[in-house]
Amino acid sequence: MARPLRIEYDGAVYHVTSRGNARKPIYLDDADREMFLDALNKVNLKFNWLCHAYCLMNNHYHLVIETPDGNLSKGMRQLNGIYTQLFNRSHNRVGHIFQGRYKAILIQKETHLLEVCRYAVLNPVRARAAGQPEDWLWSSYRGTAGFEKPHPTVTTDWVLGRFGTKRKKAERRYREFVNAGIGEKNIWRDRVGQGLLGDEGFSGELKGYLKGVDGLKEIPKSQRYLGRPALGEIFAAELVGKKKQRNRMILDAVKRCGYSQNEIAAYLGLHYTTISRIVNKKA
Repeated sequence: MARPLRIEYDGAVYHVTSRGNARKPIYLDDADREMFLDALNKVNLKFNWLCHAYCLMNNHYHLVIETPDGNLSKGMRQLNGIYTQLFNRSHNRVGHIFQGRYKAILIQKETHLLEVCRYAVLNPVRARAAGQPEDWLWSSYRGTAGFEKPHPTVTTDWVLGRFGTKRKKAERRYREFVNAGIGEKNIWRDRVGQGLLGDEGFSGELKGYLKGVDGLKEIPKSQRYLGRPALGEIFAAELVGKKKQRNRMILDAVKRCGYSQNEIAAYLGLHYTTISRIVNKKA
């Protein structure tokens, strides 16, 4: 199975999740949760991470991490590795805790970070594990919302700063913002491929970080072709009606830009077999 590409650069922000092996719990008690947060805090300090939000569920976790030094992979290896050792030692067991690699979605900070932070702390409500976000003790919500002192692992300055300069007023507005998101399910509508969440220009801004990856077969096509032109740019309206030029554009969309034949057929209103015949003839 194709492995998602890890794009790392100074100042990148990610929504990170990791699940228990075979969907088994990764925390057996509150001591485990405290142990995990302590490990996360140490990773934050060592790798200069900023954790904007977290939520520890029973068999997975959500983190919203900013990496000023572009080092997500190094920090995640340490976080999951150290916690696995601590968990196994505490419960007198051996073996993996987490299911494969962690998943990380790169977030456009200016447009989507607040929304992703809200998504993370609303997980218990969506899963019906809690009636209200403040009822769940193992997320960053209570500390950010002013119900209690924030855990040392989370930084609240950026999030609360979006809601005002006076802390009490900012906390109140943050609570209103989070509660307004209850019932919202499709925050990933602007997701590009498997690994980006941002507006139309976000993937283009990242094109420089992808040099040399076009030939790596293990990277999903949707990520190898970040920054490619939209189909509307490829298929110039004045040329689509001219068969020879249209066919040349179809081949370019498949071979150079990585669009699937189904995507092109749907865009042009043609049958899939028509696109397939053009591509195979030109191959």
